[in-house]
Amino acid sequence: MFNKALYQYFLQVETPFYFYDISLLHKSLDNLTRAAGKYDYHIHYAIKANANDRVLQIIKDYGLGADCVSGNEVKKAVEMGIPSEKVVFAGVGKSDAEIIYAIDQSIFSFNCESIEEIEVINEWGRKKQKVVPVSLRLNPDIDAITHKYLTTGLPENKFGIPLQFLDRVIRRVNSLSHIQLIGLHFHIGSQIRELAPYIELCEKVNSIQDIIYKKHGLLLEHINLGGGLGINYEDPDAEPIPDFEHFFDTIHEHLKVREGQKVHFELGRSVVGQMGSLISKVLYIKKGLNKEFMILDAGMTDLIRPALYGAQHKIQNISRPGAQIKNYKYDVVGPVCETSDSFDDDVMLPKTKRGDLVAIRSTGAYGEIMVSQYTLRNKPKAVYSDEIRTASGNPLVIDEIV
Repeated sequence: MFNKALYQYFLQVETPFYFYDISLLHKSLDNLTRAAGKYDYHIHYAIKANANDRVLQIIKDYGLGADCVSGNEVKKAVEMGIPSEKVVFAGVGKSDAEIIYAIDQSIFSFNCESIEEIEVINEWGRKKQKVVPVSLRLNPDIDAITHKYLTTGLPENKFGIPLQFLDRVIRRVNSLSHIQLIGLHFHIGSQIRELAPYIELCEKVNSIQDIIYKKHGLLLEHINLGGGLGINYEDPDAEPIPDFEHFFDTIHEHLKVREGQKVHFELGRSVVGQMGSLISKVLYIKKGLNKEFMILDAGMTDLIRPALYGAQHKIQNISRPGAQIKNYKYDVVGPVCETSDSFDDDVMLPKTKRGDLVAIRSTGAYGEIMVSQYTLRNKPKAVYSDEIRTASGNPLVIDEIV
């Protein structure tokens, strides 16, 4: 992903910063839209993964909609020019102000997670003299085979309506004059690397649809299977783009789509995860009694995933491109005064010294968007591959892996 010319450019930029490979983003979107288009599937990009303006503009230009989990994300989508009829609004705790704004924008659907929420939306619909489209987010009781903080489809999770409440909810929704029930919504978790949970989800959706039609005579127009497709954090260069084709082929094989139904997805990490790297400088190599600490100028304020739930990212010393032997072991940590400010332990790297640049890979998703200014640290800037020029003024081409 990095060549010598790119490394020389990095030396001129204040660290830490996020580097976005715009060419890879385009390739990912090309693959995604081609694979989804095969079955006329509708994609709503999950803005919470990365809300960088350049990134959103490119995603919008590919015709994707937006999956939002806050009122400000809905506002961001609208301001970026994403058509409101492609915007869905999910989340267990929508405030009245957020609901009012989304109703005013005439968004495609509120993905609702409780009858209490639907009743509030109905009341605001009555005041606005609008019938508001909603989809029921159901909790399908499926283990996504992922980290416990990333699963959302089990009974102990806060998300979704339990299946046991479904009949009661449908009856109540049918009694509300300013609610239009247009579909079902599911989301079982994030960073899912196996397709078995999706197959199980499809089978459960098929069963739920049969039950709803038998008991209530309802054939809903929209089925939203959420997102969650994972990426390869261990070896990003081996799999820079997820296998979207196999993913959608699997859904098509197992999901029973009724006549006239449209199928929706809310992908985020799989779209933008691999295009990003957090570039940081080594401040010190600190010798401990039994360990060596590589202290970076990037910390948990710049990338919180490792501190938040032990996420692991590939770490590369890009100042040593020719060093094939990685026989030095480092605990890679940041400068923030918290023990949890650590990126990984016992990382095998070439011998590293103060001033070397390292790349923390696969940070295009849940990196920049989760930056904080704890301890009043500066926010890292973003650098885009297509804005970097060679000495002759030509765009820099990234074609030499280090």
